[in-house]
Amino acid sequence: MRRLIVNADDFGLSPGVNRAVELAWQQGALTQASLMAGGDAFDEAALIARQNPGLQVGLHLTLAQGRPVLPPEQVPGLVGTNGRFPDNPVAVGMKLFFDPTIRMQLRNEIEAQILKVRATGIPLTHIDGHLNIQMHPTVFSILTELMPLHGITSFRITRERLWENLRLDRTRLLGKSAERFIFGGLAAYARPQLRHRGIITAVEVKGILNSGRMTEDYLLRILEHLQPGTSEIYFHPGCLPDSEISRRMPDYHHREELAALLSPRFRSSLKAHAIALCNYRGDEKADA
Repeated sequence: MRRLIVNADDFGLSPGVNRAVELAWQQGALTQASLMAGGDAFDEAALIARQNPGLQVGLHLTLAQGRPVLPPEQVPGLVGTNGRFPDNPVAVGMKLFFDPTIRMQLRNEIEAQILKVRATGIPLTHIDGHLNIQMHPTVFSILTELMPLHGITSFRITRERLWENLRLDRTRLLGKSAERFIFGGLAAYARPQLRHRGIITAVEVKGILNSGRMTEDYLLRILEHLQPGTSEIYFHPGCLPDSEISRRMPDYHHREELAALLSPRFRSSLKAHAIALCNYRGDEKADA
């Protein structure tokens, strides 16, 4: 049997993202969303989640290109002089790996993001990360400690078949190859540890190699070759105009990704291929 988790990232980033998430849940194929604890529109997103209890919510862990939940003076090793996380994810990753003096700051900030979501009363069931930071070895080791403490039972392992992706889309060959090499190694490291702890993962995650370009046509071709078991596809839907997402992700196709989530052709293709929509909890979504 093939099952598909359909996730929206960046929930809470801005009003345009929040509107798109609510539309895609109520009228489309979305089954869950990942909430940015430090997002400018966090409170609005939390309200939407409480008003739509069937929408599963996870933490979109953010350690770059955003602001911390803790006061900047409590995490000086993680932020710049402006009190925000650095924008360069490579520099962030190197510092987290090679500077052991900031590990306690990092642990405290990660737990603060978890606790902020939990404080809203929303059940927090999965973790992924902005720019897939959850796969960073230092971050991952902290998450394996914290997830059992906070009842988090699901985790996004960032892994996607390169040759299957290139069969559908030959763009960014070098970039995709590098991403597959890096995340493939990290996934091989993470998977047995999560299995040992009883943390649920998907067999494959679509959206890594074509991030921001999960259009309807591409999505329909994905479904033809979905693997047995439970897969995840993640999107970055947005309603424009929205200055925040346009500034942060000018090359992403936010409108097109929302249109794909709302697409009747997508839902028809799911039926044709006998693919059930679900979330990490295993709840199946009926036709919208």
